[in-house]
Amino acid sequence: MIRGKKIVTVSKLGTIDQGAMVVENGKFTAVGAWESLKDKFPAIDVIDCSESIITPSLVDCHTHLLEFAPSSLHPVTPETHLWSGKSILLHALSCGITALGEQICGHPVCDFSIEDYRDAVKDLPLDVSFATASISIGFEKLAHFTSVTQSRAVEKKELIDTPIVKKIAESSDYPGENIFLNATPANFTKKEVPRAGEIMYSLDELRMIVETYHQLGKQIGCHVAGEEGIDLALKAGIGVLHHAHGISSNQIDMAAQQGVKIVATPMGGTHLSPNSPEEILRLVDNKIPVSIATDSYLPPFQGVFWLPFRDNTLQGPDVLMLIAHPAMQLLKKHGFDENEILAMITANPASILGKNHLFGRLELGLEANFLVSDGIPGLEITEIAKIKKVFYRGKKVIERE
Repeated sequence: MIRGKKIVTVSKLGTIDQGAMVVENGKFTAVGAWESLKDKFPAIDVIDCSESIITPSLVDCHTHLLEFAPSSLHPVTPETHLWSGKSILLHALSCGITALGEQICGHPVCDFSIEDYRDAVKDLPLDVSFATASISIGFEKLAHFTSVTQSRAVEKKELIDTPIVKKIAESSDYPGENIFLNATPANFTKKEVPRAGEIMYSLDELRMIVETYHQLGKQIGCHVAGEEGIDLALKAGIGVLHHAHGISSNQIDMAAQQGVKIVATPMGGTHLSPNSPEEILRLVDNKIPVSIATDSYLPPFQGVFWLPFRDNTLQGPDVLMLIAHPAMQLLKKHGFDENEILAMITANPASILGKNHLFGRLELGLEANFLVSDGIPGLEITEIAKIKKVFYRGKKVIERE
């Protein structure tokens, strides 16, 4: 049993002051008031965290930690690339993140398959889902890669080649950035990627790709920004919009009507200004399920008031709470409950990954993935040092004094 000063369950139970949880075989078998559970389980061992806040552990459903981060951060070779990637994932774990949504787009130097990436993470104490993808980078001469062609660059026409699209769809775990509707700036400067933002697909091409995913029983997500691109994505029936920078009020209404989910990236990731706190509030007000993600490692967008970064230094998973904080605070000011707010970095991204039946909430039968902290992550605390303990499937995997 774990006792807490306050337990924010992000479930129908809401917030439990002076709460407790019972964990057995890596799952929650009871969640409720301390006074009730201590009498119900008088002989059970108790971990006393009665001065701390307990919440679900964090979920970042849009990252590039295994494929692109190693070579961006370290002078790795193909022989050391995945070792570096594993250390980056462990850093994410130390930041309170126990589940990740990784994008695999094809790396021009490292010729790894999706199976190589799956093998690299299978023994790590965190849950990693993979979104396989095709990607277009906005150089003067556009560059295209796919997860199934690995390090081989492809022609634009191959992005709509049915066998390639089908292979990408078959190997994808969840609706991540499966296609880049706009050419991406990636981590390059504006001068290096003058065609970033250029639309890559026609509506007919998008509908064909979406239908391919649906025929396989798969959902599809896309990288998209700007009204033109978002309009195409909505008309094509894409279910998850990653970024959605520059979405209009009419498009928010349309997305809500269609049951579209949005993965907001307040730090950047496209050619346009990223999601502001006010934009995220409008999305939530319209009942759109919003997840906040880092898209890390990423150079933060410059010149926006909600980001504290003063240069383009690459930022990683350790800033998830920091970049979510302004929007979470704004939602609180507008009367949203702390459970609804915390869902943006816990339950909602777990749902994007298709694993909300496994984790993301503190609820009977779910995996015991939780944090012991000095406050509610993202809402009350933004510093990693204030996360004191991280539990994954009932085992303590991180502890700070």
